[in-house]
Amino acid sequence: QVQLVESGGGLVQAGGSLRLSCAASGIIFSINAMNWYRQAPGKQRELVAYITSGGKTTYANSVKGRFTISRDNAKNTVYLQMNSLKPEDTAVYLCNAGVVVDARGHQYSYWGQGTQVTVSS
Repeated sequence: QVQLVESGGGLVQAGGSLRLSCAASGIIFSINAMNWYRQAPGKQRELVAYITSGGKTTYANSVKGRFTISRDNAKNTVYLQMNSLKPEDTAVYLCNAGVVVDARGHQYSYWGQGTQVTVSS
């Protein structure tokens, strides 16, 4: 069993910053891509950023230049540094990871419970 636990959400004024963390624990052989999604009320879930096991990153156009994703493989943790926040960034942010659970390479997708980010204008 694998658990992903997010932290770091909260209320911030427009232009401010927050840093989200997502730590994976449990039976983990390795972790492939680690991703941050967000979901605002009444909207579809959106991929915000992802990072491969080798450190290659990709961002949604809406956050390029403002958000930075990074990971610490030794800690099985992924981070999302969010700067210059806007009210439209308000959403529940969810962590997702492709976790390899054994030496045979069996991989499963796991999700965290989400952390609320609210940006006031």
